[in-house]
Amino acid sequence: MRQSQLFTKTKKEFPKDEEGKSARFLIRAGFIEKLMPGVYSFLPLGLKVLQNIENIVREEMNNAGGQEILMPALQPKENWQQTGRWQTFDALYKLKSREGKELTLGPTHEEIVVPLAKKFINSYKDLPVYLYQIQTKFRDELRPRSGLLRGREFLMKDFYSFHESKADLEKFYEKMKKVYLKTFNRLGLKSIVVEASGGTFSKYSHEFQVLNPNGEDEIIYCNCGFAQNREICNLKENDKCPKCKKKTIKISRAIEVGNIFQLRTKYSEPFNLKFKTKKGNEILVEMGCYGIGLTRSMAAIVETSSDEKGIIWPESVAPFKVHLLALGNQKKEAEKLYQILKKSGQKAKIEVLFDDRQISAGEKFADADLIGIPYRVVVSDRTVKNKKFELKKRNEEKVKLVTQKELLKIILKMS
Repeated sequence: MRQSQLFTKTKKEFPKDEEGKSARFLIRAGFIEKLMPGVYSFLPLGLKVLQNIENIVREEMNNAGGQEILMPALQPKENWQQTGRWQTFDALYKLKSREGKELTLGPTHEEIVVPLAKKFINSYKDLPVYLYQIQTKFRDELRPRSGLLRGREFLMKDFYSFHESKADLEKFYEKMKKVYLKTFNRLGLKSIVVEASGGTFSKYSHEFQVLNPNGEDEIIYCNCGFAQNREICNLKENDKCPKCKKKTIKISRAIEVGNIFQLRTKYSEPFNLKFKTKKGNEILVEMGCYGIGLTRSMAAIVETSSDEKGIIWPESVAPFKVHLLALGNQKKEAEKLYQILKKSGQKAKIEVLFDDRQISAGEKFADADLIGIPYRVVVSDRTVKNKKFELKKRNEEKVKLVTQKELLKIILKMS
């Protein structure tokens, strides 16, 4: 991709109406653009990052046995009345059709997936089954803030599991804890499994939190593995850990990027989702649900992986792997290298952003740091004279000169 042809441009100043670090960097670097509070457009760079996050999440959900579906965002009032949440779900968007029919824009999909599953689950032979989707959700937040961390419209992966017994649900639930940890690790997020209340979904749940001073949540944790959301915990900082009985606990702010719930029969009961056992009697299906905020994860990556100059994208989700800068009078030499990198990287799916713009070297370096692509390659009078290229990783200060052969070897290893 030639940067001169990129739809967006970087901004010289941070947006004045955003306080969150991730939103400020993402807007200034040209990844997203604010339409109104809590609602953002994803621009070419931002969409590429979001799709990379989506692909990792989809791969891990498929590996866990999930079957991907896509359910409607527009949902009938009747389904929500069936569970009693039409009046109790505070953030529910409510609207009417021209015919007067009351509808909602889905903030979640239990009310839709259970009636759907009922059409296909009849016997113990149909269980377990795992369904998931990646879809836009809508929540009428009173005070949307921190950019993508708390929005009114956001992209989410919601996964629903259906089981014939509590024991089978619990076994799968523990499996999904490990799947989630692996998924967030691949996204470049170091997450902690935190015990929490289940809110509107279940009595208890587990959150996946990323330690960060800009997080909305506050968690109490110990290095032994104990962690609880402070809302359900009476412990204070420096109290003895209730798990290991040795270390003292710590308190930190954190960003929630995912959560899992044992729903049990909370939603199968109102929709009478039952199955026939081997003995021929009918019992309610046991359920679990597992959510990941994809747009929220994107913001969390920026919150935890950035410096004063800009974003530092992990290679796994970066919009491009290599940022090629042409300096001085070396646009022709840079063009040759660009074509070589494109050709060499096709099989390995290594994409290159080529800064071919007619602007100063200082502006190019500043934009490269702001955008945060993992590897920066510079072609300049000095490098051409030495028959080498300048290579620098975004998360390192060290700059080294490499030959074309050495450069290709390093780049191909990225895959």
